[in-house]
Amino acid sequence: MLVEGKKAPAFKLKDKDGELHALKDFEEEYIILFFYPRDNTPGCTIEARNFSKDIKKYEKLNAKVIGISGGDEKSKTKFCGKNNLKELMLSDTDFKISEKYGVYGEKKFMGKTFNGIKRVTFVLDGKRKIVKVFGKVKPLTHSKEVLEFLKEVN
Repeated sequence: MLVEGKKAPAFKLKDKDGELHALKDFEEEYIILFFYPRDNTPGCTIEARNFSKDIKKYEKLNAKVIGISGGDEKSKTKFCGKNNLKELMLSDTDFKISEKYGVYGEKKFMGKTFNGIKRVTFVLDGKRKIVKVFGKVKPLTHSKEVLEFLKEVN
């Protein structure tokens, strides 16, 4: 996994409408990149809904919230629509960006071992350097945790 102080890897990924978004194109002072395992699963839904609830607070801190997981545009459309998500949700269908960030790999769930995206959040500054990594994410309280960090550094 990438560590604080490193430059964040560039990316160009599609949203639910098929529009490409590149890291270099965002103008906000902070980028919150939250990697999550899968659309429409309980923990991921809770995490994404909480970021959406707090989206105005992030905007006031000049921060852009971006969720990244596998799943194609159709999956993102369903996930965003069903949950009224307000943050930008991007598809990493081949997991190449997740691999670059070091969040794709072996996981265990209910006695099964498989490869997937780990729940990790990166906070990037204006120069797209990683200023904080949240590796132990609790979906229910994570958005508040990230907001508290941003308030401290502002």
